[in-house]
Amino acid sequence: MTKERLYIYDTTLRDGQQTQGVQFATSEKQQIAETLDMLGVDYIEGGWPGANPTDSEFFELRPQMKATFTAFGMTKRAGVSAENDDVLAAVMNAGTPAVCLVGKTHDFHVSTALGITLAENTDNIARTMAYMVAQGREALFDAEHFFDGYKSNPTYALEAIKAAYDNGARWIVLCDTNGGALPAEIYAITKAVIDAGIPGDHLGIHTHNDTENAVANSLAAIDAGARQVQGTLNGLGERCGNANLTTLIPTLLLKEPYASTYEIGVSHTALVELTRASRLLDDILNRVPMRQAPYVGASAFAHKAGLHASAILKDPSTYEHIDPAIVGNERVIPMSNQAGQSNLRKRLADAGLSVEKGDPALGRILNRIKERESLGYSYDSAQASFELLAREELGLRESFFDVERYRVISERRRNARGQLVVESEAVVTVQMGDGTKTTGYYKNENAEDMRDAGPVNALWQALKHDLGPYQAKIDGVRLVDFKVRITNGGIEAVTRVIIDSEDEHGRRWATVGVSANIVDASFEALLDAVNWKLTRDAAGAE
Repeated sequence: MTKERLYIYDTTLRDGQQTQGVQFATSEKQQIAETLDMLGVDYIEGGWPGANPTDSEFFELRPQMKATFTAFGMTKRAGVSAENDDVLAAVMNAGTPAVCLVGKTHDFHVSTALGITLAENTDNIARTMAYMVAQGREALFDAEHFFDGYKSNPTYALEAIKAAYDNGARWIVLCDTNGGALPAEIYAITKAVIDAGIPGDHLGIHTHNDTENAVANSLAAIDAGARQVQGTLNGLGERCGNANLTTLIPTLLLKEPYASTYEIGVSHTALVELTRASRLLDDILNRVPMRQAPYVGASAFAHKAGLHASAILKDPSTYEHIDPAIVGNERVIPMSNQAGQSNLRKRLADAGLSVEKGDPALGRILNRIKERESLGYSYDSAQASFELLAREELGLRESFFDVERYRVISERRRNARGQLVVESEAVVTVQMGDGTKTTGYYKNENAEDMRDAGPVNALWQALKHDLGPYQAKIDGVRLVDFKVRITNGGIEAVTRVIIDSEDEHGRRWATVGVSANIVDASFEALLDAVNWKLTRDAAGAE
């Protein structure tokens, strides 16, 4: 059976950049475009040439890619020809093989936002598409507010998109711009468009996630006959975001009836890079990846309940809809007070620790976990701290050094120029196994980044200032995330701190500390982070 071609159109660099708080640098756009091209998407929309300096520079650099490089803009304005519209000219001058132009298809927006007649708007669409085709470009028409427009005035909404199609547009992209449509509506209206004479292999779908239905709406349009689907990595986009390609792509490639019906540009080999691509984008945006994200989230294949873990050990398909390795993710068996011995033995095995079933040490470890979680600790998301605890109970934890004392001071004041500054300084005294002592000192004077001005950073810098024979092993360690949780209320509140660390090899681990003092809780997590790194490196050396 010959599969039908389905095209993936990525708009991360344009629509994704409309996310609140997101602004890509040119170099970041290049990195994201390279990643998207490696995945195998068919179209990469780079932005709106002329709209801002970053987009203009990105198009001037003209990144090389296998995907069809696409510029975005809008149809010509009323009262001026397509040839003489300077806004359209900037888009055309980008020289991309494809151009996607947005136009109004909702009668309310034509009269209210544009202030022109419906006939004038239809003429603008027709003349713009004809001009693009005459210039040898692949023309795409983004039918803005199409679904709302169809529900308001189906005759005009169809007239508008037919004007684009009849004048050579390769793709008519039906947009749920406000994100309020539901799957049944998307299916019915897309089917009506096809019945009205626009073939499905010329129809695309562009949905927003305002009702958490962007992916479902995209699939509904495909079910109705649309053959191009637009979206963004990690669902970036205005308001609640766009259809999430990190969910759509594996669904289309792995799930029926899509897997056996359609062919997409993303191969099974490239799909292994999906999780890495998702987390790369979050790293660029300095965001913590969403743990519950389907397919690519850190918790997407985490099995906390003992019953689940026991079944997973026998056959992973009992509680997993796919093998996580297919999308470059991994299975996680967290440790918590809900854990049973199946969880524990699996997690110990992942850490390279083999313990026979029925070993009394398993009961000791479980009891220790439950005891410490009653004090506020959480090993569910702090796997490195769990491993250190388990090694201690098994008599396998090596002692590298002891912290004799630490001191940290933070001061908020005005400097000589009258500027308000926050400075922290820390001292950490460490005793090595041979009895020698080292003292590390750090003061973050004139910190340019306020994230470097805090007491925890000062402690971290002082701790790793001089660790004698272990110094070289931790020089490449950096702290990548810091999470604080108050585990109970009142003036005697207990604070839980979880720190994510990463080394020069890209290896990442999480540790936990608990105390009524937030600084002390942080320092406990820092110590676990260093000890886990030294423990793992020592184990590797052996």
